[in-house]
Amino acid sequence: MSVHYHIGTSGWHYDHWRKRFYPEKLVKAKWLEFYASYFTTVELNNSFYRLPKEAVFVNWHHSSPENFIFAVKVSRFITHIKRLKNTKEPLDTFITRAKVLGEKLGPLLYQLPPNMKRNDEVLEAFLITLPRGMRHVLEFRHHSWLEEGVFTILHKYNVGFCIFNMPSLSCPLRVTADFAYVRFHGSSGLYSSCYTDDELAWWAEKIANLTSKLKSVFIYFNNDAEAFAVRNALTLRDYLRA
Repeated sequence: MSVHYHIGTSGWHYDHWRKRFYPEKLVKAKWLEFYASYFTTVELNNSFYRLPKEAVFVNWHHSSPENFIFAVKVSRFITHIKRLKNTKEPLDTFITRAKVLGEKLGPLLYQLPPNMKRNDEVLEAFLITLPRGMRHVLEFRHHSWLEEGVFTILHKYNVGFCIFNMPSLSCPLRVTADFAYVRFHGSSGLYSSCYTDDELAWWAEKIANLTSKLKSVFIYFNNDAEAFAVRNALTLRDYLRA
């Protein structure tokens, strides 16, 4: 079985990418089209701060090529304010809007706050409410979650464990669903450092070995400073293809 690697960046609408990635005179309305000429996927981050209007999702769908995939970061209202409790109504609203992307909708990413400690009862009560037939993935930012018992719960519901790399917290390389999800936040500086080719070669080998029996692997670079994310994503893609 051949693994399909979906590799891109966390967001694409960065002003400081002009001249570093986007041509200087290219209008912003064409940035997604330009981005999609290099990558087949993107992770939507602005949806974490504010739910985009339906027309915005429609435009993203129309402005991207066939087979393009949008991973969508779920609202912080659900993860940071409600902290996964009593979320049915806001989650239904969010998912209904995200589904406007149609066949281009990829995984939904739930990033938990760094001060939210492990609570298996809260986690499982939340996972039960997630609609089946969609890909869901959780990124934990407190070390107490990074334990075998949590992986077992995620696996029970076929919910992905987000493998991440960042300076302040070490993350195990685990797969808990029929797909894998990896985020790179910067090796030495959060969101601001560039991975070396040697680092990316090491990651390529680890990812390839870990996900050899899966159909889909989603990988996003969140180190947007100086367009490092673009450079690193292209390099890792080359290594995985090799």
